[in-house]
Amino acid sequence: MGHEEQRIGISAAPPATVIDPVCGMTVNPQTARGSVEYQGKKYYFCNPRCAERFQAEPEKYLAPESEVREPAVAPAEATEYTCPMHPEIVSDKPGSCPICGMALEPRTITGAHEEDDSELRSMQRRFWVGAALSIPLLVLSMGAMAEGSPLRHLSPTMLQWLQLALATPVVLWGGWPFFERGWASLVNRSLNMFTLIALGTGVAYVYSLLATIAPGIFPTSIRGAHGHPEVYFEVSAFIVTLVLLGQVLELRARQRTSSAIRSLLDLTPKIARRVRPDGADEEIPLDHVHKGDRLRVRPGDRVPVDGVVEDGGSAVDESMITGEPIPVEKIPGAQVIGGTLNQTGSFVMRAERLGSETLLAQIVRMVAEAQRTRAPIQSLADKVSGYFVPAVVLVAVLTFIGWLIWGPEPRLAYALVNAVAVLIIACPCALGLATPMAIMVSTGRGARAGVLIKNAEALESLEKVDVLVLDKTGTLTEGKPRVVGISAGPGFTQAELLRLAATLERASEHPLGAAILQAAAERNLKLGNAAQFNSITGKGIAGQVDGKEVAVGNLSLFKDRETNPGELVHSAEELQKKGQTVILVAVQGKAAGLIAVADPVKPSARQAVPLLRRNGLRLIMLTGDSSTTAQAIAAELGIDEYRAGILPDKKSEVIKALQSEGHRVAMAGDGINDAPALAQADVGIAMATGTDIAMESADITLVKGDLMGIVRARRLSKSTMRNIRQNLFFAFIYNLLGVPIAAGVLYPFFGLLLQPVFAAAAMSFSSVSVIANALRLRKARL
Repeated sequence: MGHEEQRIGISAAPPATVIDPVCGMTVNPQTARGSVEYQGKKYYFCNPRCAERFQAEPEKYLAPESEVREPAVAPAEATEYTCPMHPEIVSDKPGSCPICGMALEPRTITGAHEEDDSELRSMQRRFWVGAALSIPLLVLSMGAMAEGSPLRHLSPTMLQWLQLALATPVVLWGGWPFFERGWASLVNRSLNMFTLIALGTGVAYVYSLLATIAPGIFPTSIRGAHGHPEVYFEVSAFIVTLVLLGQVLELRARQRTSSAIRSLLDLTPKIARRVRPDGADEEIPLDHVHKGDRLRVRPGDRVPVDGVVEDGGSAVDESMITGEPIPVEKIPGAQVIGGTLNQTGSFVMRAERLGSETLLAQIVRMVAEAQRTRAPIQSLADKVSGYFVPAVVLVAVLTFIGWLIWGPEPRLAYALVNAVAVLIIACPCALGLATPMAIMVSTGRGARAGVLIKNAEALESLEKVDVLVLDKTGTLTEGKPRVVGISAGPGFTQAELLRLAATLERASEHPLGAAILQAAAERNLKLGNAAQFNSITGKGIAGQVDGKEVAVGNLSLFKDRETNPGELVHSAEELQKKGQTVILVAVQGKAAGLIAVADPVKPSARQAVPLLRRNGLRLIMLTGDSSTTAQAIAAELGIDEYRAGILPDKKSEVIKALQSEGHRVAMAGDGINDAPALAQADVGIAMATGTDIAMESADITLVKGDLMGIVRARRLSKSTMRNIRQNLFFAFIYNLLGVPIAAGVLYPFFGLLLQPVFAAAAMSFSSVSVIANALRLRKARL
């Protein structure tokens, strides 16, 4: 039997894993939930349904590779990482830029696998260990100096060895990534903040280590009464812990940014319903859809890929693409877009564009590219550090050489102590706090005012913005169609006209009908009974209400039913010029009136637009709606510039064009369709009343969806940047005054030296000044 099995090609020992030929899943033959033998070979399946499909049409799933058509989902490519500041740096794994030390970002985000967050988890572990050891370290160093403290009974030698034991894991393990980046900055001759951090923490730790294990090498004049020099383990440990906290916050923000693109990818359904040649439906994974396949889309389903409707009809919510709240009627021949939401009907479509060709995939690519190519604003601290770091290092080296040549005996000890004092007083503790403290306080202040700030760059950029681009739907308007006017003909009241239309619309479930039903509910109208309901795709509905023939729809419906609209035509044209959608109503074959539906302007927009213009901002409205509607909204709000019929790719192009002219551009929007433009803009502002994807792509989120939030955000930006500049002044003034004293310029005249302990005190005082100044932002008037 075994020989026979081998002859016909069936392995006596199945392989460890095989591929399910129907769905492409990896299957273990020992645990497979189905198997079928075909033409002398045994195939394994992940579930019985796959086995049934294979058994019905085995040739379909065993086509030669040359006949395999293009799949809907392209195979995942290896992720490449690049530096936002230096695009020439490319790596196949996460890490830091060898030039500036900045964390590398993925070039593209795919939904093929989970994001690698190993660096974030590593920084979190280092931070929590650092915090756990730094706190008792501070208690030891400070408590030993307090009167009545039980720590005073410990010998100075014991205290120093305890501090060494606590500080060593924090500095050497927790701070190791910073030493690597600091070393890379030296090797690449690109000094940055990590150079300062590595030097400050390293020198403070090494000096303290020498003072602990070999106190005898230091001159008697700098030893305390206990015969030991002062140590600064707590300084090095706390610098490392604070910088680790900053890294954790930065990496979390980047993770949220990439999750925005993943949310876009998640809009595409994972399963499609393919119509087989015999007319039966079968569920297949999306990556098994091919060009030319006929797919059925049921009510409530998302359209799987881009294509054309072949049979049936429905209303499809395309707000994720166009931003417009009113769903679009789809009849045979109409284009449908993958990821959009089908609402009321069912239709069969032909797949045309798959994978990277779909409009949703293009939006994903645009968001990723905009996020990657948007260069981070170089902070004031980094700009100054470019000159400050080499200057401090040079002063420390000259100090060491000067004391070594001309200093009193023991010259080596004096040279070492004074060089250490220079580096400690120049330690970047206050420099590192200057921006984060102001940002932390200001973001808290903004949150209380309904303005959520994602990062410091957004606040810095917003201060310099001179052009504000505004999406119409959901930003300037409420984003939901409402009945804004009713015109009743002779013999009808507004209430009766609305009641008849709402009674009929109750059976249609059409989106515009929902607005009519809501208006009837708000007026507490009692609806009648509808019969003989008939829906005419793209034109309207008809039927009987309480025994009367009623038709609700557009002019095409009136023409088909040979109903004379009379004066309603002129009224409809006037309302359409105002950007309103007009619904005509006929009763018993005669025109009875019309109902106007529109997306009303937000009250806050009327208040905010004049203030924003007074603030010196040039306002431009973008919308996917018609020119007529755009003109009406712009005129109502007093906005001089507008662009109508703008699709997602065009929105981001408008932003790019403005930026190429030298403008700093902010973009405010609320929909998925706004995501590429929000990412491309110098500052993206999202309405929290909109989609999560818009909020993730934006730098600032307005919690209440209130346009006045932009006014508040602008004021907060100016206050914050002014505070940061003040903080940087406090951070550097002590260094500029203290470094020459630490170097020993007063010693020849007054015999004064700035010992490391006082250098550390000056450094700490500068940090206190920065913190106190930043806390003033809590009371900023917005």
